[in-house]
Amino acid sequence: MRAIILAAGRGSRLAECNNQRPKSLLSFDQESLMQRHLRQLRALGIRTVHLVVGYQARELYRHVGNMAHRAAVVWHENPRFEEGSVISLLCAQEALHCGEPVLIMDADVLYHPAILQRLADSKHDNVFLLDRDFTPGDEPVKICLKDGRIVEFRKRLADSLDYDTIGESVGFFRLAPDAAAWVAGRCRAYDQQGRGDQPHEEVLRDFALQGSFSAVCEDITGLPWIEIDFPEDVQRAKAEVLPHIK
Repeated sequence: MRAIILAAGRGSRLAECNNQRPKSLLSFDQESLMQRHLRQLRALGIRTVHLVVGYQARELYRHVGNMAHRAAVVWHENPRFEEGSVISLLCAQEALHCGEPVLIMDADVLYHPAILQRLADSKHDNVFLLDRDFTPGDEPVKICLKDGRIVEFRKRLADSLDYDTIGESVGFFRLAPDAAAWVAGRCRAYDQQGRGDQPHEEVLRDFALQGSFSAVCEDITGLPWIEIDFPEDVQRAKAEVLPHIK
């Protein structure tokens, strides 16, 4: 199994509290988000991590290069990081075509190690993570289920959508080799169609809804995590999430 970490974005909404640095270099309890990712992936036995960088890539090169205990890193630089994250995922198509199961991870998440363990240990081939305990609004990427099947995966939902379960996506995914190759092809199609400004979640939505592959949700409700997009998320991460992780 390999992992892809998407860490190319600018993170402009956090610029003031992060000194214009990449979001994945935010530090919690004297450990950056990137250090946590690589340490925990290594603890899972994942020896190769494909790291997609763009904004201030050299700073990430130095930061990761100074880590003593981590998985091996294959670097992918996205020169179009100002566009949508679908381009970042496309930059990692080597990993998506590697013939092994692949974990896809957003770099801006602070989380309990059991969440990543749940994803890696799932008995299902293609897995999304679902947290039913979330605050509604336009920002969370929502997963909607009907009779256990994913029927929507987006921030905004149609009023007519029929579902019986809703939760927030953690931003971590697991794909079987054939599914990962499908996603790589879909990313290429988006780029060729002039849709490089789209988030990679749109490609994963296409995957979840297309019907040829089975995608299952693992429920991680109750385990602490937070996606860090705004300054207030940094404060909440320190005050509410990190103590439960420690």
